[in-house]
Amino acid sequence: MPLDLSSIPIVDHHCHSLLRHGRLFSAREFQRFFTESSDEVIRAEHVPNTVFFRWAIKELAAFFGCAPTAEAVLAARAALSPDEVAARMFRDANIPLLLVDYGYQGSETYTHDELKAHLPCRIEPVLRLETMAQDLILHQDTFDQVLDAFIATIEGARAAGYVALKSIIAYRTGLAIRETSRAEAAESFGPLKEQAQREGKLRLATKPLNDYLVLRTLDVAEKHSLPVQFHTGFGDSDVDLLQANPLLMRPLFQSGEYAHVPFIILHAGYPYVRELGYLAALYANVFMDVSLAIPFVAGDIPAMLSQVLGLTPTSKVLFSTDAFSIPEIFWIAARWGRWGLAKVLEDLMTVGALDEVEALTAARQILGENAARVYQVEL
Repeated sequence: MPLDLSSIPIVDHHCHSLLRHGRLFSAREFQRFFTESSDEVIRAEHVPNTVFFRWAIKELAAFFGCAPTAEAVLAARAALSPDEVAARMFRDANIPLLLVDYGYQGSETYTHDELKAHLPCRIEPVLRLETMAQDLILHQDTFDQVLDAFIATIEGARAAGYVALKSIIAYRTGLAIRETSRAEAAESFGPLKEQAQREGKLRLATKPLNDYLVLRTLDVAEKHSLPVQFHTGFGDSDVDLLQANPLLMRPLFQSGEYAHVPFIILHAGYPYVRELGYLAALYANVFMDVSLAIPFVAGDIPAMLSQVLGLTPTSKVLFSTDAFSIPEIFWIAARWGRWGLAKVLEDLMTVGALDEVEALTAARQILGENAARVYQVEL
């Protein structure tokens, strides 16, 4: 019999907030949520030719009870309030708990309190390091002031309600994080502060300072056993994929200096899936997340998960959506994640590797139990 995983709740341990406005989307605007590309030609002409978009429209049409076209889906969506769409989708997806990184899209999305008021699930915040550091550089005068405030914020993260920290250093200067002196970091601060004063905004992409702040974060996280998420693998077009390979982080894991830090390595490291699976299988405090690859690789989800489970213990794999902006992405990721996981577990049952009890145990671990344990949250 096919495995039915719909009753297993999902702890969505890595995702982003929804867009604040409730305005309607054109079909062309809607397409931008189904690609990581910022290229308007890709969004307009090529997204409709992806398996991801074509399959998503069929799935959404079935959900809304309309014809399988983007226009019909958007019309059916527009007949409901944004809150009703979100409530129906989150309940159908059986996602009772979200851990949300609010550092993406900033003022365009709901704040923590607003999101809690609009969704029918529990929500806990995740602190994005680079966004926080940028704000400090904008508002503090000296490197010492920035560093003191940065470390104080990390030290007080749990008391402030944060369940984890998140770094996007992969996007900025890459995952080959090296030990950097305070003097090197301070020297790189001056030009950044001048830029912040001149432009009134900042994108923190200076390697000595980025590396220094991440390592000081890990020092604090080690003391408090505080989980730290790291973006790895594919993403927006500004990530250098060669510098986003999770294998570049191996010296951090091998050093033993951060043995009490739960490292949650995001996005299956895609396309470095096997590489990340190896790291999670080797180091006790390294955990493998499979978001973004689910749902973006669409029909290839079972193959990706098969690679994951070929080596990685099921106790080290965490499911999340990395969904953003609209509830449809959460719903699709949950739906396809359960489908792909069930298919792989059924294949393992067929060859005799797992029995049904073991397969369902693995599904519960991956969909929620592992995240609840790692982040110390109740499922």
